[in-house]
Amino acid sequence: MGTVEAINNIIRLVGGADNINKVWHCMTRLRFDVIDESKIDQPEIKKLPGILGAQIQSDQFQIIIGPKVNSWYEQLTAVLGTFEQPATSERKPERKSLISLFMDTVSGVFGPIVPAIAGAGMIKGLLAGLVALKFISAKSDTVIVIDLIASGVFYFLPFFLAISAARMFKTNEYLAAAVAACFMYPSLIEAAKSLAGHAPDAVDAFYFLNVIPVSVFNYASSVIPVIFSVLALSYIHRWVDSFMPDVLKTVFTPTLTLFLAALVALVVIGPAGIWLGKGLAWCIEGLFGVSASFAGLVVGAIRPIAILTGMHHAMTPIALQNFTDRGYDMLMPMMFMANMAIAGATFAIWRQTASRQERSVVLSAGISALLGITEPALFGVLTRYKKAFIAATVASSVASAFIAFFGVRLYGYILSSIFSLPAYIGPYFIFALMGVALALILSFVLTTLLVSKNV
Repeated sequence: MGTVEAINNIIRLVGGADNINKVWHCMTRLRFDVIDESKIDQPEIKKLPGILGAQIQSDQFQIIIGPKVNSWYEQLTAVLGTFEQPATSERKPERKSLISLFMDTVSGVFGPIVPAIAGAGMIKGLLAGLVALKFISAKSDTVIVIDLIASGVFYFLPFFLAISAARMFKTNEYLAAAVAACFMYPSLIEAAKSLAGHAPDAVDAFYFLNVIPVSVFNYASSVIPVIFSVLALSYIHRWVDSFMPDVLKTVFTPTLTLFLAALVALVVIGPAGIWLGKGLAWCIEGLFGVSASFAGLVVGAIRPIAILTGMHHAMTPIALQNFTDRGYDMLMPMMFMANMAIAGATFAIWRQTASRQERSVVLSAGISALLGITEPALFGVLTRYKKAFIAATVASSVASAFIAFFGVRLYGYILSSIFSLPAYIGPYFIFALMGVALALILSFVLTTLLVSKNV
């Protein structure tokens, strides 16, 4: 069965095109917002070739594909485009909890832009390591050039997020970018820098019509304010368009939409998003306040189950906020440990599996986990061997506590892959290596002890 046939079967088994409200993807999963979940035939979908798993989680139907998800998504949307969509009145109203909305938003927005931030993050991490080892001078022109290549994506992250969010919320991408441009305009950025530097003429807000305060914040690299500002834009645009006469739509719909959306973003959503982001980071910081090792134990323990439920993307905004506020992050190294622990447990299952065909599948899943894609290992292997999953969770927790104790950190966003190790080069490199070894070996040994041979 080819991919196209599998795509057609997926559409049929989720209840047909008329049952699909929205579809998007992250790094490894197709994510569906469906009208009637009872029409989904999960057992049959799981039997389709190329499908690693399927589940309903956080009001989404998720189909786990793996690294080829983008290709599947493109073919899926191409096929769906040939169907006539049902009228809006026939669709169910959105009744999602705030947590479900947040998860949908983060996973849908970050998936498409991960290649850009991962590539730039790897460059940034390698640069930090080379400077720490004094291979190159921090003040050299070479460092300046490499840094602008690596940091540009993160500084202008609001624009990337705005475009991606606009596609997810089905609103105008250029109006979304225009709202992001308001956050990034020099008068606001410079005012924030003056306020941070305690300049004598610094102000903490601009007053629109001398009444409405526009709080001064540096929104460069911000995440939450932009995403939810574009969400608001999508509703404002539809509302304005609903009452604007047809003859005026071309000019006045975008004019009024941009003005209202930008004002709402600057006055309400932007400041609220900044404080929400800081609040999330503060919660994680509270764990570190008890002890870094305790934070590692907790984050390492919840990471495998978070990946399993699709909630692991909730950590991404916190990590990016840490990079913005501190210049480094300690959460992503813990995510790295979790991936290595999952790989170790999977390799242990491979070693004990008797069937040649099964060994091939398990080995492939283990290698994929080493490369940072853990869904094949989790859904294809560890969910079938609960003790192996427990072993991976224990190893993830212990290894994360270990590296946290020694302060292992990253200076840029990267994928949690074995090939990410060069990004750790510097004073914490040896502890990162030891953490990887601990995660792999401990999960391998525990799984070997807990799971019988010839599984």
